[in-house]
Amino acid sequence: MGTKSTADCVRIIGDLIGFPTVSSSSNRDLLAYVQAYLARYDVASDILWNEEGTKGNLWATIGPAGLPGVILSGHSDVVPVEGQAWTGDPFLVREMDGLLYGRGACDMKGFIGVVLAAVPSLAKRPLKAPIHIAISYDEELGCTGVRSLVERVKAMKIRPALCIVGEPTSMQVIIGHKGGGMFRVIVTGKSAHSSLAPSAVNAIEYAAELIGYINNLAQAHAHFGPHDLGYDVAHSTLSVTTISGGTALNIIPNHCEFGFDIRSLPEVDARALIDRIRAHAESVILPRMKAVAPEASIVIEDVVQLIGLATEAEHPAVTFVKQLAGRNDHAKVAYGTEAGLFSIVAGVVSVVCGPGSIEQAHKPDEYIALSEVERCRLFIDRLASQLELGGLPWR
Repeated sequence: MGTKSTADCVRIIGDLIGFPTVSSSSNRDLLAYVQAYLARYDVASDILWNEEGTKGNLWATIGPAGLPGVILSGHSDVVPVEGQAWTGDPFLVREMDGLLYGRGACDMKGFIGVVLAAVPSLAKRPLKAPIHIAISYDEELGCTGVRSLVERVKAMKIRPALCIVGEPTSMQVIIGHKGGGMFRVIVTGKSAHSSLAPSAVNAIEYAAELIGYINNLAQAHAHFGPHDLGYDVAHSTLSVTTISGGTALNIIPNHCEFGFDIRSLPEVDARALIDRIRAHAESVILPRMKAVAPEASIVIEDVVQLIGLATEAEHPAVTFVKQLAGRNDHAKVAYGTEAGLFSIVAGVVSVVCGPGSIEQAHKPDEYIALSEVERCRLFIDRLASQLELGGLPWR
């Protein structure tokens, strides 16, 4: 291991973990830290703030502007720690037996820390193509925060040629992930005493009927596909994940609300699935409800839209990233990332590749191995060397 370089990575990762940037909180302090750090090496950065000015996306460029380069993208937000049995302060990094412990250590302040530790070297190197640093917010809420940054990239006259999202993949190159979204269904019926049930519209029962329809769609995709064996779950999934309703055992409920999640293969149109669910609700279920109570309704709301990723395994950018990672394999994953947005919306070829294991993400005593930190450090050093030699080989 490059001891000093690794020590720089560890120090910055520790600093980043010290900012409790759970998705319900601001990332202002973390961004101020990053901006001040970049400024020490004469690297300018911009922040795209949300409407409230509490959260922002940071964008910085090292190397020649106006040429196709590489985005190194990571999110600053982390999941909450409440209710988890941590053995130490989640926001105070601990090093033990070759592991760094702390909330966000692998997901994904480890990657951001390694990227920032490379800045002093990157700023001195005669790069022939730029490296862009992107730090976003609210990824854990469904990749909602990064969208303003993606739109900025989309509007660039000369767009980057590659985006590497550093989610924890154990430095394996990920070329595909599922899309879909999360949705809320609000069923409104009519209350009555349970002894007068025929005069009421039972919101829970009609919600259960729609849940059954969603489950039938899920079973159809499981049995009939399409299937992609590159994924650990080879088909699209629909899962009802939350439900609430009712006020008392002897009152017919007039309200029920449930949530469901779609994780669709890139070739499956999640919006078409939602249209089928909405059409079934409106044409099959709702008329029976309105026959008793004209005010009855079923509303299906989008909570989060997830954009899938489908980068061709044969694309030279994939080969390029595999060479940087020092491995020949690739994979696809069921979870979502910002890579789908950079790929589909901004039109930038994208992959996911970063240090640490996704198995550690969101768990108490989350950690990243120092060996993974060093592998990522070498990855970025190889990237810089390639950009010194002559830019991107497929451009």
